[in-house]
Amino acid sequence: MSAADYTQITFTLEQGVGVITLNRPERLNSFTAVMHAELARALDALEAHAGLRGVILTGAGRGFCAGQDLGERKPAEDGSRRDLSENLEKLYKPLIMRLRALPVPVVCVMNGVAAGAGASLVLACDVVFAVESARFIQAFSKIGLLPDAGGTWFLPRLVGTARAMGAALFGEAVSARQAEAWGLIWRV
Repeated sequence: MSAADYTQITFTLEQGVGVITLNRPERLNSFTAVMHAELARALDALEAHAGLRGVILTGAGRGFCAGQDLGERKPAEDGSRRDLSENLEKLYKPLIMRLRALPVPVVCVMNGVAAGAGASLVLACDVVFAVESARFIQAFSKIGLLPDAGGTWFLPRLVGTARAMGAALFGEAVSARQAEAWGLIWRV
């Protein structure tokens, strides 16, 4: 696979280390169906690589990942509502499960905000480094949803029930320093 095969991520695999960069900086690297397909192809390459030693996951620009691009959630052409659970089952669950199943460390370098499913993606990684300005936002309650993409499983295990419930219910930003103090990330 060449770099030209990707439009919404960048992917390299050199000396056994895969580097995936979410690459929609103008939209804070929010997820689209195209991005999911490209991530799946990158994971195919990582899983097939016999000498894999590690994976680094990061975002381009000022944000790590703002979650789902809600522009893709417009009603269908016939006016009917789209079934969000279908995307969770077909796109997000496989992504998170495949990342977790990799037999090597997955290191997240969080370069900015991680919101919604983007925050869940961070939580699926084995080790997280964050820049000082990074922050986590469980933004689901602001759009009438429950945390998805593994968020309800990872978050309470990392920070405890009370903090997880507060983050999920109120959607307040958690700074990188606070995330480090809570044990949500390894280091700022």
